[in-house]
Amino acid sequence: QVQLVESGGGLVQAGGSLRLSCAASGRTFSSYDMGWFRQAPGKEREFVAIIWSGGNTYYADSVKGRFTISRDPPKNTVYLQMNSLKPEDTAVYYCAAAVGHRRRPSDYPYWGQGTQVTVSS
Repeated sequence: QVQLVESGGGLVQAGGSLRLSCAASGRTFSSYDMGWFRQAPGKEREFVAIIWSGGNTYYADSVKGRFTISRDPPKNTVYLQMNSLKPEDTAVYYCAAAVGHRRRPSDYPYWGQGTQVTVSS
């Protein structure tokens, strides 16, 4: 069982930056792939970034070059550094844990409660 708690969301102007954190419980954190997803009002939840247990990272095309995912195993924490934010990045951001290098939200059994990111123009 893995419990996830996100933090770091907020209101920022376009072009600004935010860093999201996701603190995980459980002794097997390092064995999980960790993903960030987001859901805007009226839209489906979508993949943003993933970091495998071995450290490989992958990004959605819409955030590539602007967002960076990282993990700190001793702190059981995964981060999402978001730079050059755009109004279309506005959404609730969720972190999630799974095994098996998944990208679809339906393949992730463990989720945090989400944190709101709002980017004003």
